[in-house]
Amino acid sequence: MDEASRIRRAQTRVEDAREAVRAFHAGVVQDDMALVVFFCASSYDLDAIADEMRRCFAGVQVVGCTSAGEIGPGGYLEHSLAGVSFGARDFTAASGCITGLQDFDAAAGQALARHLQGQLDAATGSKSAANRFALLLIDGLSVREEAVTRAIQSALGVTPLVGGSAADGSELGRTLVYADGQFHNDAAVLTLVATSLPFRLFDTHHFEPTDERLVVTSADPARRVVREINGLPAAQEFARILGVAQAALTPEHFAGSPVMVIIGGASYIRSIRKANPDGSLTFFCAIENGLILRVGRSLDLHANLQGALARVRGEIGPPQLVLGCDCVLRRVEILQSADRDAITAALQGSNIIGFNTYGEQFRGVHLNQTLAAIAIGAAGPEVKRG
Repeated sequence: MDEASRIRRAQTRVEDAREAVRAFHAGVVQDDMALVVFFCASSYDLDAIADEMRRCFAGVQVVGCTSAGEIGPGGYLEHSLAGVSFGARDFTAASGCITGLQDFDAAAGQALARHLQGQLDAATGSKSAANRFALLLIDGLSVREEAVTRAIQSALGVTPLVGGSAADGSELGRTLVYADGQFHNDAAVLTLVATSLPFRLFDTHHFEPTDERLVVTSADPARRVVREINGLPAAQEFARILGVAQAALTPEHFAGSPVMVIIGGASYIRSIRKANPDGSLTFFCAIENGLILRVGRSLDLHANLQGALARVRGEIGPPQLVLGCDCVLRRVEILQSADRDAITAALQGSNIIGFNTYGEQFRGVHLNQTLAAIAIGAAGPEVKRG
């Protein structure tokens, strides 16, 4: 890593939790760290991870979450710890934790966002939002991503937000975020960052909607469960449309043929999390009665990713870092793809650090099956941000 960059990345597959944190620390440690962000497998001893993080990074602002896979110099890995440190010469950060998401109060969330803005104002001596971005990490099983993301982005105004929903492999049991020296369930951590370096937020996916329509005719929006599609049991109807037996539905089917909603001319993916024994479908995002969905058709993931990264390079030059929140269903597809090595190489060549999520957040919208990311470039005469 370029010594002048003050951005240091590391990834380790050491199995012991404490040794993993020590190895990670050795890879990212630098003088005067403004912020450390990490992602780790939920299979680690998380109490030990938290304890060792407090010891190794005493006095340093550290945020993170559990994941469904970690992305870094080693590529797409499982049971690893990946992350990045940001030097105080080029970065200033302020973070805070929102607990009790089941009783989330939008006003309180907005108050935290404004409080963190005030902290950055004081630390930088400027109220300009032109050089700021926000990172949100949120419990991926809280079913509160839409409300939290919408409220916080509203409070942040022109400061753009990117985020990811914490995960736990494919267990769908307990997902955690890390802030203030410990892991939290039913919580979110918001970090605001000001930087003198150019950056660009971007999101990308490789699907287009087909003409195949699915009308949600019975749903439980609070639980993100769809009971009926087109007046028939949801899993049965979805399987029929794909031409497979209901009992044969797998995560690969959900990854390869997601459903999409068209809003204002733009297409958004609404990914299916699982098929339930009662014939219903559970989604990774908000769903409601009367919603008209379309089956998505997969395009070339590798070409799509290359195009997105090329646009980033065209705006800010070669990135020092891409901090990425990449859907777990993209991981499923990528690891089965003939282009797996090429996709991994493209991400590694862009200096990615990130994790596989249960959902992504981008500028106030909760997404699925998308790569949502922040690319940070090197200092230069032409600076583009946002």
